[in-house]
Amino acid sequence: MPILEHIPRKIEGWWLDINTVTQAQWPQLARLLDQAERDRAQRFHFERDKKSYIAAHAITRSLLSKWMRGDQTSWRFSISALGKPEVILPEGVPRLRINLAHTRGMVVAALTTDHDIGVDVEWLGRKGSFLDLAKTVFTAEEQALLAATPNTEKQALFLTLWTLKEAYIKAIGKGLSLPLDSFHYSLDPLTIHFKSARPHNPLDDPKLWHLDYFRPGPEHIAALAVHHPQPEKLCVSFKEAPLQEMLAQSS
Repeated sequence: MPILEHIPRKIEGWWLDINTVTQAQWPQLARLLDQAERDRAQRFHFERDKKSYIAAHAITRSLLSKWMRGDQTSWRFSISALGKPEVILPEGVPRLRINLAHTRGMVVAALTTDHDIGVDVEWLGRKGSFLDLAKTVFTAEEQALLAATPNTEKQALFLTLWTLKEAYIKAIGKGLSLPLDSFHYSLDPLTIHFKSARPHNPLDDPKLWHLDYFRPGPEHIAALAVHHPQPEKLCVSFKEAPLQEMLAQSS
């Protein structure tokens, strides 16, 4: 099972705007999933949640198949106690690390080898009292940054910080068991800071993290976090998923 698209220190990510998928294409996308995933998709109460699940798992499987031999339905995953998926591969094959996320109208997935990786995506139209939430999950530094931001830009800044935090905790596999106020970000330059850094623990060294955030579309923001000994040498590519190529593989 050789890696076809592997480049040392490469990170590749895809996003897919769910609204670009036609009604006739959804059954084709679903055929890229394995039977257990298709069964789970049918159990979602809301159609938008079902479509998000199908799309996220379809681009994950297609991205894996772009890098390695094997059809999309052949991939198998183990799930950690906190819900992080890991690709099951034969012994001796480089460890593939993949992460996926979805929100209203958008899904993302990112793939690399060997190193911890996490992604998150949020819808900018998200409702709710984000300022009240910020008081409970953001550090004093992040709250000060939010307070100094014009009102028209506060929600976008809140969701930028939120996605960055989610990407980091997904990368280390902690989920929300790690308090979001135990670390914070500064944005210029983009840097992670730890409230109680553990001595000699590489996960708590800001210099060993590649961090990024971007807009996959006008209504969404996404973030990426990768732990790597030489983050400045990473080759990162994020682009729109090749939907037509994916659908061709489902025929």
